[in-house]
Amino acid sequence: MLSVSLGPLSLSLGHVLLLGAFVLALVVGAISGRKHGVPIAGTLSDIFLASMVAARVGFVIQYFEYYQDNLWGIVDIRDGGFHIVAGVLGAIALTAWKLWRHASIRKPLSIAVATGMLTWGSISLLVTLVESSSRSMPQSSFSLMDGTPVTLQEMAKGKPIVVNLWATWCPPCIREMPVLEQAQQENPDITFVFVNQGEYPETITQFMGQHKLSLNNVLTDTGASLGRTTGSQALPTTLFYDADGKQVNAHLGELSKASLAHNLRSFSAD
Repeated sequence: MLSVSLGPLSLSLGHVLLLGAFVLALVVGAISGRKHGVPIAGTLSDIFLASMVAARVGFVIQYFEYYQDNLWGIVDIRDGGFHIVAGVLGAIALTAWKLWRHASIRKPLSIAVATGMLTWGSISLLVTLVESSSRSMPQSSFSLMDGTPVTLQEMAKGKPIVVNLWATWCPPCIREMPVLEQAQQENPDITFVFVNQGEYPETITQFMGQHKLSLNNVLTDTGASLGRTTGSQALPTTLFYDADGKQVNAHLGELSKASLAHNLRSFSAD
């Protein structure tokens, strides 16, 4: 499962786990704080915000070359660029500062922060272990623009493959298309495949011409089956498979040059 739908809103599973751990920390903190007669909800919120800022700063520093021509992109967190280790270190640093400066909140704050971090870390690890055995490339058949049936395995031809799920009515899909188009041109050793969800070739052709896009390997999935198979109902979703057809990463939402570069590193790491 890559995403969780909450009414019209879809969130990545990772974001849901993080928010759930934060809410649990707030609940535990409220109970523990009440026992000691001190409120810590505000302090927990500060720590959570600090961790997010640290995670973003860490990511931007690591991939700053991709932000030099678009400094606004540094604060545009829609690309999902966060450095987990930097975020954890940021949370630990501010927690240590708060514990040092305010003796009255040491016990309830320690309990709340430990609860949140342990919950988030353990469940995330469990989900990763459970899903690692089932992250193989779907066997479903799709269609080329001329109607010829084809599978992702046939498209990959033994190379790592990036599979982008998109639609012409999806604004984030439109914004990330030039990034993916450039990446396709610059990485001939990686196969990029664009699987349109739920639309017909005529609509796709009109869209490509309107936005002056030159994409290879555009497939149609009129039944939007790939999203259901991979557990993502949100668009855009981008899946990364190694040369053996094993999923090594996934990205829910818009890709920037930096976040795409981060995900493409999964191939080198593998």
